[in-house]
Amino acid sequence: MPLVTTKEMFQKAYEGGYAIGAFNVNNMEIVQGITEAAKELNAPLILQVSSGARKYANHTYLVKLVEAALIETDLPIALHLDHGDTFELCKSCVDGGFTSVMIDGSHHSFEDNIKETKRVVEYAHAHGVVVEAELGRLAGIEDDVNVSAEDASYTKPDQVYEFVTRTGCDSLAIAIGTSHGAYKFKPGQKPQLRIDILEEVERRLPGFPIVLHGASSVIPEYVAMINQYGGNMPDAIGVPEEMLRRAAQTAVCKINIDSDLRLAMTATIRKYFADNPGHFDPRQYLGPARTAIKGMVAHKIKHVLGCDGKA
Repeated sequence: MPLVTTKEMFQKAYEGGYAIGAFNVNNMEIVQGITEAAKELNAPLILQVSSGARKYANHTYLVKLVEAALIETDLPIALHLDHGDTFELCKSCVDGGFTSVMIDGSHHSFEDNIKETKRVVEYAHAHGVVVEAELGRLAGIEDDVNVSAEDASYTKPDQVYEFVTRTGCDSLAIAIGTSHGAYKFKPGQKPQLRIDILEEVERRLPGFPIVLHGASSVIPEYVAMINQYGGNMPDAIGVPEEMLRRAAQTAVCKINIDSDLRLAMTATIRKYFADNPGHFDPRQYLGPARTAIKGMVAHKIKHVLGCDGKA
């Protein structure tokens, strides 16, 4: 099966009351862990690549890894650019085989965001590629994304219809209280998503696919494991999974997960080295890390996204 766009995926997800997992990939073991879980659960997938991942692993290597996953799984998989911040980066990914790109113009004014997004949409659509845009800004740090709490802002529902209509984008990432990175909420702070904003956006954009970024749950067991084996992570509170499941049953068709992948991998590798201090074969510690990612992704597919059996 060739790479697909998210068009049909999102239509089915919207009508079926579930979301598709968009998992960030950086190397072979991460791709394998994600896709093995999806294959066993017959779940559609979005594998997404940030600009930082392209710099680290090289565009060509990542595309070929995803192509290998297609051969091994025969699943519907979309290859997506996460947080493209320029037209040139989006164009490079469109030209390089991606089936979906995100143009993040949320740091611009409303009018400039529309202008930049529309430019990407026109180029991408001419090449059969779909476009995700962003309105509102999420706080947090992850990869090349770094937005302070002071600069973060909720999406304004009264702007969404005009934005989507004028740009022609295919999906919209909104800010309702999620944030990038592991430190989403302070200890003692009650995590809360602005479901009221989501509902109002859905009312103004009926049938239109919505995206949640910064949606890792920061699984406490992995944070504890990292600290047990030499780490120094402060208490981290992620987005409660029951809130994400509720969002997935509404207009949210795509939920981004990155930090939980990193935590699962790092925690497992730290434990392996603590238990096997004399080992140095990468296969010996990357194998268990891949297995941990597979288990975590399977959990997300079944209990958060609800997309098992939907491929």
